[in-house]
Amino acid sequence: MYQAKIIITLRKSILDPQGKAVHHALESLGLEQVKEVRIGKYVEVTIDAATSKEADEITQKACKKLLANPVMEDYNYSIEELKEQ
Repeated sequence: MYQAKIIITLRKSILDPQGKAVHHALESLGLEQVKEVRIGKYVEVTIDAATSKEADEITQKACKKLLANPVMEDYNYSIEELKEQ
């Protein structure tokens, strides 16, 4: 068993209105040191696979087919083997 930890973010060329709103709110709270905010998604997926390579392939397919919009979003991930308890 493996766990994929996936981070999905809007591409830098895409306007992030939610990030802008959060940035404005942080400035209103006196945190002028914060210069930019981008909002994304974090997804954890548990995968029943025989090898880390197979888990990697499954994670790639999940991201490309459903989890990330390839036109607007980028993603990266890490895969960890889960220890049996």
